[in-house]
Amino acid sequence: MTKPTIYLGADHAGWEIKEAVEEFLKEEGYKTVDMGNDNLVEGDDYPDFGYAVAKRVTTDEHSRGIVMCGNAQGICIVANKVKGVRAATGFNKEVAKTSRTDDDANILCLPGRFLSKKEAVEVVKHWIETPFSGEDRHVRRLKKVGEIEKQEFGN
Repeated sequence: MTKPTIYLGADHAGWEIKEAVEEFLKEEGYKTVDMGNDNLVEGDDYPDFGYAVAKRVTTDEHSRGIVMCGNAQGICIVANKVKGVRAATGFNKEVAKTSRTDDDANILCLPGRFLSKKEAVEVVKHWIETPFSGEDRHVRRLKKVGEIEKQEFGN
């Protein structure tokens, strides 16, 4: 099976772990696309990067995204505004794994101010290697999420 393309984005508070995560993913043979910021720029805004990654993930069927800001919440909120995104925060490897097995998350949101580079890479490793379980109860719940999405956004 071909490895998915991974789109990355981070504001200043997540920039350092983005760089570490991108290096790890490349070493593991993943194609990465860095949606910014390209340099550490104090005061840049997480919505710019969260939105850019979310749009790419929804237009590239076999891709995933990883986004980072200070606490992971703001960038997660932004990513989830894009139809087709299932963004989830990952504060540890167990949470990251269940976001895949239970929720089929296609974007992982990491807190740059609360994870070391090593911890962030460990979370990503578990998230990227974990498939969706396909269990009936999770499929049923995701169908309900899709129905809500259609009500809110249309087809």
